[in-house]
Amino acid sequence: MKFPVVIHKDPDSDYGVTVPDVAGCFSGGETVEQALDNVLEALSLHFEALVADGELLPHGQSIDAHMSNPDYAHGVWAVVDFDVTPYLGKSVRFNATLPEHLLQRIDDYVKRHPEQKSRSGFLASAALRVLASA
Repeated sequence: MKFPVVIHKDPDSDYGVTVPDVAGCFSGGETVEQALDNVLEALSLHFEALVADGELLPHGQSIDAHMSNPDYAHGVWAVVDFDVTPYLGKSVRFNATLPEHLLQRIDDYVKRHPEQKSRSGFLASAALRVLASA
């Protein structure tokens, strides 16, 4: 799932990264790249805590949803791709029937986009996008 993040850099400090859609989730680093890598670890720890507490998992909104917030003024926006599937619970096998042509298109897409990892990963990602907008 994609989460918008805002990056701030004050003089004489490291880069700070805030995830507006995940309350209390922030990180930092000496470089922008390090800060973005570190925010993925912060998201992982945050989601583990949410699951342990039985809380609902947040969904990423668009950057536009946060642009008017004065807390993020003068920041630089980026988007991080965070795999939420490990936090959704145990995997369950099920049978599904799809048209052959559609299945081939999905498989071709997954081959060209290794971040999807598998057909199941693609279907889970697509389902999460639809559910997040519902």
